[in-house]
Amino acid sequence: MPETAQIEASSQFKPVRLLVIVLAIIFALSQWINWYSVNVSIPRYCENPKQTLSYLKKIINEKQPAGNEPRKPYLIAAKILYLIPRQSEEPEKVYLKRVHNQLLNECN
Repeated sequence: MPETAQIEASSQFKPVRLLVIVLAIIFALSQWINWYSVNVSIPRYCENPKQTLSYLKKIINEKQPAGNEPRKPYLIAAKILYLIPRQSEEPEKVYLKRVHNQLLNECN
């Protein structure tokens, strides 16, 4: 009988262990996403930051910024909205300046 009790005790659900594992996975994923955005995503905009900023300005201001032009550059520029989010109530000019400064810092 003691073996059965030992097997039952070892197979009990342990929520603390599961919680620690889930939190560790979430933390690791968050760190990886931050590393990826700084080291891979943002440097892609270093080739022509002024052009990217002009696309970003059109995305913010126009309902259909691409019009009849190819959409790919606009989609690429739109990703900046997720990488460098706009603060609530942040004026457009301030936001674009902040994005420009961020790109300058990352590209140099």
